[in-house]
Amino acid sequence: MAMSAADDGGNRSLGQLVATATTELSALVHDEIALAKAELRVGAKKAAVGSGAGMAAGVLLLFSLPVLSFALAYGMRSWTGLGLAWCFLIVGGIYWLFAGILGLLALLKFKKVKAPKRSISSSKETAAVLGSVKPHPRAGSNGGHPARDVTRSSA
Repeated sequence: MAMSAADDGGNRSLGQLVATATTELSALVHDEIALAKAELRVGAKKAAVGSGAGMAAGVLLLFSLPVLSFALAYGMRSWTGLGLAWCFLIVGGIYWLFAGILGLLALLKFKKVKAPKRSISSSKETAAVLGSVKPHPRAGSNGGHPARDVTRSSA
C-alpha cells in the first residue's frame, strides 16, 4: 500500500516539504488561471454575439437606408397620395424602429456577459489562505533584512 505525501510528512526534510508545497501552489495557480480563461471564453462568445448584432444594426441602417428610403417613400406616395416629405418621415421612422429592435437585442446579449465569479472566489480563497501563512521566524530577527552570513548545509 502506497503512502500519500501527507502521511509521510514526518519523515521528509524541510527542503522536501517546501518543494512539495511550492509544486502544489504552482499547480493551484495554474488551475485557477485555466478556470479564469474558460469562464472568460464563454463571456467573450456572448459579447461577440452582442457585438455582431450591434454591427448588423449599424450596417443595415447605413447601407440600406438611402436606397430603400427612396424606393419606399416614392412607393408610399403613389399608394397613399401623401406628400413626399410625409412619406420620407414615415420610412425613416420604420428604419429607426428596426434599428431600435436590433440595438435592444445587442444590449440584452451584453447584459448576459458575467464576470468570472468562480475564478474570483477561488482566488480570494487562495489569497485568504496565503494571507494567514506566518513568515519564518528568522525573517523578523534581523529587522526584516535577510542575514548576510548564512551558512548553507549540504543536505
